[in-house]
Amino acid sequence: MSATRQPIIFGKKPEWFKVRKQHSENYVELKHLVHENNLHTVCEEARCPNIYECWAKRTATFMILGDLCTRSCRFCGVKWGRPSHVDLQEPKRVADAVEKLGLKFAVVTSVNRDDLNDGGAAIFAATIRAIHDRLPDCGVEVLIPDFEANWDALQVVIDARPEIISHNVETVPRLFRRVQPWDNWDVSLNLFSKTRELDPQMIIKSGIMVGLGETHDEIVEVMHALHERDVDILTIGQYLPPSKRHFPLQRYYTPEEFAELRDIGLEIGFGHVESGPMVRSSYHAGDQADALRLRRLRDAKQARTA
Repeated sequence: MSATRQPIIFGKKPEWFKVRKQHSENYVELKHLVHENNLHTVCEEARCPNIYECWAKRTATFMILGDLCTRSCRFCGVKWGRPSHVDLQEPKRVADAVEKLGLKFAVVTSVNRDDLNDGGAAIFAATIRAIHDRLPDCGVEVLIPDFEANWDALQVVIDARPEIISHNVETVPRLFRRVQPWDNWDVSLNLFSKTRELDPQMIIKSGIMVGLGETHDEIVEVMHALHERDVDILTIGQYLPPSKRHFPLQRYYTPEEFAELRDIGLEIGFGHVESGPMVRSSYHAGDQADALRLRRLRDAKQARTA
């Protein structure tokens, strides 16, 4: 695999990456529910291409703490600006929506809130608890920011007992500061180590995008770095610029290349690797968690019979 291929012209998507826009009954109902409850979803704010499929299946990734981010990453479609006040009723409204949707697994993420002392950790924790109080059997994955290395804030989130802690590194170290100038590669890696230290049983997840100009060897190096920090689940998806003003797309990866990356990740030792053109961090998140648990059960059974 090589990143030296000619870039594909912006907007010229290959056949395997085209999305059918289907406004199903569930899609319309979920859209109404989200707006009626004054909620935000990363599906809409980040212009996720999977929104039609996921919303048709009555799944969504809720984005808390407003829709304005204090960081302006060059890959992201979420708006940048000065955020407003913290809405203390938001956790309840998210839990209401999760209950109305009848979800068995919910994903919650946020904008960066560097204006807050805890980066929004308290609202994350309140949202997790509100969902669990309403639906005790509903799994919760939180896709969190780096909290600027505030590990007390991380502890607040972990103490709320989500099923999965997720944090995306997004790209390789060489491109990291070009793609997300306000983030720090070492802080992200340390977040994984600190999470494992604070909760040895926590499922830890991370994700990267491809197509920004990285090389095959750089991707594999990132995989090793994440595995060494005890990341359990890895997602790998195609980068798609939200607009021509964002970080330029270098090329599309083929389904065969994604399959190859998945196999490499499993060989390295990840519990589960979700790799494909349409994959995003929260895409099929509940299925990813189930696949990891099944793999762990199978490995444990094999170890007992060995």
